[in-house]
Amino acid sequence: MASTVYNPNTKGWKEWLDHRLPVFTFMDHELNKYPTPKNLNYWWNFGSLAGITLVIMIMTGLFLAMHYTSSTTLAFNSVERIMRDVNGGWLIRYVHANGASMFFMVVYIHIFRGLYFGSYKPPREVLWALGVVIFLLMMATAFMGYVLPWGQMSFWGATVITNLFSAIPVIGDTIVTWLWGGFSVDNPTLTRFFALHFLMPFLIVGVVILHIVALHRFGSNNPLGIDIKEKKDTIPFHPYYTIKDMYGLGVFLCIWAAFVFYAPNYLGHPDNYTPANPMVTPAHIVPEWYFLPFYAILRAVDFNIPLGFYTIEAKLGGVIAMFGSILVLFALPWLDKHPVRSARFRPYYKWIYWTWIIAFVTLGQTGALLPDQPFYFIFFGHEVSFGIKTITVAQISTFWYFFVFLGVMPILSKIEPVKALPYSISNPVLTAKEGK
Repeated sequence: MASTVYNPNTKGWKEWLDHRLPVFTFMDHELNKYPTPKNLNYWWNFGSLAGITLVIMIMTGLFLAMHYTSSTTLAFNSVERIMRDVNGGWLIRYVHANGASMFFMVVYIHIFRGLYFGSYKPPREVLWALGVVIFLLMMATAFMGYVLPWGQMSFWGATVITNLFSAIPVIGDTIVTWLWGGFSVDNPTLTRFFALHFLMPFLIVGVVILHIVALHRFGSNNPLGIDIKEKKDTIPFHPYYTIKDMYGLGVFLCIWAAFVFYAPNYLGHPDNYTPANPMVTPAHIVPEWYFLPFYAILRAVDFNIPLGFYTIEAKLGGVIAMFGSILVLFALPWLDKHPVRSARFRPYYKWIYWTWIIAFVTLGQTGALLPDQPFYFIFFGHEVSFGIKTITVAQISTFWYFFVFLGVMPILSKIEPVKALPYSISNPVLTAKEGK
């Protein structure tokens, strides 16, 4: 395969431009010839799906911003106008609104894959940390975007979440006043949330570029979790993985389209289709589904925590636990020091991983229920109840969420046996004896 290098005897405009700005050489190396492990499976599709979803969200967001009015008296009606009067407005709005759920679904799977296959381990610590930064920026962007329609759940969700910062000693009330732009959630709040919601996706793009640079520094991890040792361990990214990504994108877009065209409001909340009313509090204030696990962690701390001469009140403890549940991910490369990356070769960690996934999903369900009601979940259309309070289940799941990271992983790093790994990627791939 010929390399894209400037030839002074060639008169083409691409060569002329590439000599002065080597954009085609860069694209050829990073997107075409980039050596990629030959054993990547479809779990590795979700990184590219996240990037494509981000682009779609920015494009639809730009069109929505052209017709949206960030005023408490006009915001709700401007959204209704987009839905009813703007040509194709309903489609753009539904693609954007459901796109937030699709974005988080893809990113959650991307994170879970990284946890299972040890993609956070050296030398990819910075790559992992940048991914967590992207996740935090996504959460902030999605929260502010949820406020913009200015429905009942938008208003009260903003009130509840921003009030959490008042639990921070000394500076908490000042932070809340700054977030509000006054002394209550009102027009200044909506205006600054709209400005930040518009700006932050471009900040995410910047971090994503750094994320990709860090990825290409050491290359992708792989299901075996071993480093590339031979040239035959890799294949060019194009066409082998571009076609694989296109297939995954087609399936993903079908799922997204199914929500947009057949169940556009399924992932939303009915109360948010009522204009915001500060005088009427909804019976149950809940965030979007992708925030529910962290909302459950927040509510799980319903008791004061004595620390010698100082007592952490329940509200502050919940805030610390909620933010700590995300910040602990930054420390993961140093909490799990086991020399083997992939859970395929870690029999203890594999089981611990799935119990953590169950705890995380359970937290999502507890976040959707009232704390004092019996915990239940829906199984094939039937309600299965356990006769135990939701808050108790949330506290048990929260404990396990943190204990896996802070207790189990450091212990497994010392006691879990190290199984023999394949010498190279090619051997198990070519012999169909992966893991043996």
